Amino acid sequence: LQRRHGCDLLSDGSVRGSLRYGYDGRDFISFELGSGRFMAADGAAEITRRRWEHERNEAERWTNYLKYV
Repeated sequence: LQRRHGCDLLSDGSVRGSLRYGYDGRDFISFELGSGRFMAADGAAEITRRRWEHERNEAERWTNYLKYV
C-alpha cells in the first residue's frame, strides 16, 4: 500500500491538492481537491469509492487536510 499526497499554492492564493492510493504497484483510488470527489482506478476501488463518498467524512477529512495542513 502506498499513499501520496501533495498541494500547490497557486499565484491567486488558491490551493490545488491531490491524494493517491496505490496497491501492489498499481493505482487504486485518488482524491482531487478541486472536485472533492474520489476516482476509482478499477472495480475493487469502486467499492471503496462508494463507501467513502456515502460516509462523506472521508472527503471532508482530506479536503481539510489538503487545504489547511
